[in-house]
Amino acid sequence: MKQTIFMMAINEALDEEMERDEKVFIIGEDVQSGVFGASRGLIAKYGPERVMDTPLSETVVAGAALGAATAGYRPVADFMFADFMFVAANEIVNNIANWHFIHGSKVNLPLVLFANIGGYARLGPEHSQCPESFIMHKPGLKLVVPSDPYSAKGLLKTAIRDDNPVVFFYHKRLLGLQGEIPEEEYTIPFGVADIKRKGTDVTVVATSYMVQLALQVAEEMKDKVSIEVVDPRTLEPLDIDTIVESVRKTGRVVIVDEDTRRCGVGAEIGMQIMENAFDSLDAPIKRVAAANFPIPGAYMEQYVLPQTKDIVAAIEAVIA
Repeated sequence: MKQTIFMMAINEALDEEMERDEKVFIIGEDVQSGVFGASRGLIAKYGPERVMDTPLSETVVAGAALGAATAGYRPVADFMFADFMFVAANEIVNNIANWHFIHGSKVNLPLVLFANIGGYARLGPEHSQCPESFIMHKPGLKLVVPSDPYSAKGLLKTAIRDDNPVVFFYHKRLLGLQGEIPEEEYTIPFGVADIKRKGTDVTVVATSYMVQLALQVAEEMKDKVSIEVVDPRTLEPLDIDTIVESVRKTGRVVIVDEDTRRCGVGAEIGMQIMENAFDSLDAPIKRVAAANFPIPGAYMEQYVLPQTKDIVAAIEAVIA
């Protein structure tokens, strides 16, 4: 095992997959300079034909990736901020998500839609959203939300090798997170949740950066309550079986998600728990999520986005 940071793990995954398969290439806005570090240094190794800058047009990025995928290439389309994927909504929702089915399953679309998500960086409402529920809602798109360097690298390699469209969301607050990854090559299968911390009193299901906040709270409260932290890692496919198994053990669950509370990922997971493990619940499900409000800039962010104190309060409520 070796120590690395989140963004270098992603960089390694891209490098290894581009070296393994000449059909893999990166396309997006300012990818040649390696904004955020994802593609840093790859232009020198693979050239502009495989690390392709585009105009500031998300529709171009998505459309070019779609066309290349239908021709057998494996593009990684970098949108920088997930907020601006909505500019390319027609290409993503109507075309990329549907074309495999429209063409009678005869056309594969092996492409990755790659973007950062999340707040806590004071970048305002157009650069801070977590639109997982929009993607999760659309059939035909897989959705990956890693929470540490290990999952980031392993899941990205799996995403690039998948013959279906995969949305890969990484949180900007995780970029410098350190963690261990294997020296040797590895991949992580989709639809397999990871129990980050075992516990017996309450299950906390958390996604992306929220996993790190949940682990922090679990450590701070360890003398009061035994908290099990479950990271789904992929939201489509979703490993509801591991989540339900944990809830049946603890009898209590808190869902922590940075998406909005209304119609968010937490609402969907909570409903699936109700459908599959209602009789095991000893307390109502609690959700911790962003308020139903545009994300403000500067110090006002804290009043909209989930905080550790909110997770603590939810845990205390379900064990009261």
